This record gives sequence, C-alpha cells and structure tokens, in this order.
Amino acid sequence: MPAPLLELRDLQVEFHVDDAWARAVDGVSLTIAAGETLCLVGESGCGKSVTALSIARLLPTPPARYTGGHVLVEGLDTLAMSDKELRSVRGGTVSYIFQEPGASLNPVMRIRDQIKEALHLHRPERADDAEVVRLLKLVGIPAPESRMRDHPHQLSGGMQQRVMIAMALATQPKLLVADEPTTALDVTIQAQILELLLDLKRRTGMAILLITHNLGIIGDLADRVAVMYAGQVVELASAQELLRRPLHPYTRALMRSVPELGHPVPRLTTIPGIVPGPGRWPAGCRFAPRCPIAKPECSAKMPGLSEPEPGRQVRCPFSDEAGS
Repeated sequence: MPAPLLELRDLQVEFHVDDAWARAVDGVSLTIAAGETLCLVGESGCGKSVTALSIARLLPTPPARYTGGHVLVEGLDTLAMSDKELRSVRGGTVSYIFQEPGASLNPVMRIRDQIKEALHLHRPERADDAEVVRLLKLVGIPAPESRMRDHPHQLSGGMQQRVMIAMALATQPKLLVADEPTTALDVTIQAQILELLLDLKRRTGMAILLITHNLGIIGDLADRVAVMYAGQVVELASAQELLRRPLHPYTRALMRSVPELGHPVPRLTTIPGIVPGPGRWPAGCRFAPRCPIAKPECSAKMPGLSEPEPGRQVRCPFSDEAGS
C-alpha cells in the first residue's frame, strides 16, 4: 500500500486561556490518500478547524501549542519543520480555502495581484496575466480578463469564494483543505461551489479535506467521513456506510437533526445541550451528558476507538444499542 498523502498521529493541541492551558484537540489520528476526499464533520467547537489548521502549522503560537503527536505530509512531520521548510508546504503541497472569502481577501489589492502573489511564491515561471486568466476560467468566473482587475468588494460572495479557490489552485497543491467553504453563501451558490470542488478534484487529482457541520452534503462529495466531538474522532467510516448505518449515538443524533425533503415534521429534532468547551470536558465519554443511551459506566471511563469492522472505527462500547 502506498504511504498516505497526509497522516495525523495522536495530534494534541492546546490554547492558553485564563492563565491555564486548555486542550482543543485530543489525540486525533487520520489519514488521507492521494486523490481522496475526507469530510470532517461535527458541531461548531468540536475541533475541526483547529485540526485542519494544524496540518500546515497555521495556528499562532502562542496562544496555541502543539503538545503531542505528528502531522506527516508526504512522510515529513510539519510539527518538526523550520519556518523555511514550512514555506514549501504552505500553499505548495497544502492549500486552504477559508470560511469567509470577504475577510480572507485583501480589500485593497486587485484580484490579479492576489493570485499573482501565490504564483510568485510557488510557480514564479507562471506568474503572468495569462495564468491568472486561466485560473479564473478554471473556477468558472465569466469575463476573467476584466474581473481580474476588480477589487474584492466589486464581486459577489460566490465570486469571491471562486477567487479564493483559484488562489488555492494556483500553487497546484496535492491537498486542498476547504474549511466550511460555503458557510456565508446562499444555497444555490453553495451547490455550485461544491460541484466546482468535485469537478476540480476529477480534473486535477488532488485530495480534499472538507470541513463541514452539514451531514446533508457528504453523500455526493466524500469518500470517507470522520465525525468529531469535543476534540476527538468518535466515528470514522466510508461515506456510504456512515450514511446507511451510523454507529455512534452522536452521529445518529446529527443525522436525525437534518430535515428530509418530502417528510414534513411538526418540530425539528435537536441535540440537547451544547458541545463542552476545551478544559470543560466531562469525565468519561464526552458525549454522555447529551447521549440518549448513556449508562452510569459511560461517565466513569473514557471509551477508546474500536474497529467493529474493517475500515470502520467508533468510540462507543454501546454502539449496537445506538443502532437499534
């Protein structure tokens, strides 16, 4: 078997808050193969974005610190790299699309200059207008020769997100990290952006780590899905298996909260309570206070990840009951 493009081994990340260190990511282990799409799902505050930013060590230190584990990109540990070594990984091997394109784009620079900046750093031989036009065409921006002279405020939210994708693709990355790339967009534009990512994956062969809190979009996008809760992976499976038969009570609760077309209900299903913040995790299973099948022993001992079948992991000893 070829080595994975990305491998996280027991990643642990903490933040300095109120004169104490609070752990936000606690022992996350994941792999992504070349050309694969892995979706990382869960509620806000589960540690998804912190995990993703750790890949290229983008978290500011302080207030963050990496207290354990390894992040291997093509076999090299980014947590052990110097700043100079990281420059080839950031943008070169791994590129990011962030949640708010309006906040990520420089408001005083023209679109052309922002894309050229990425090209100058990683592909200086192609840092010209022709390559900018090609990239804007690739992401479906009409009249790119004209649009590349615009400033971000002259573009719609969907167009801004397409520019962000063009900037990410400019470096020809092997892994594209898309952190909730459709959060600020209306549903029609969301569908267009997600379809664009799928099309670009087919055409370029890059791997994608897609972060989302919306389980409704993973069926058409993901090869595998990792579900996070309170800094841990609680379930990992192929997308089709997870949608067909979720095992962890948290995964099942997330899926029940998604409304279905053609099935009207008087009241949407919700998960009681909230995700506990870093440093405030309960003893034992972290989902136990919100879990409908929790038992007394769930609050006494932290469950480990088990493998009930090949290629599938779940952090719940009572997952059979969750599926009943």
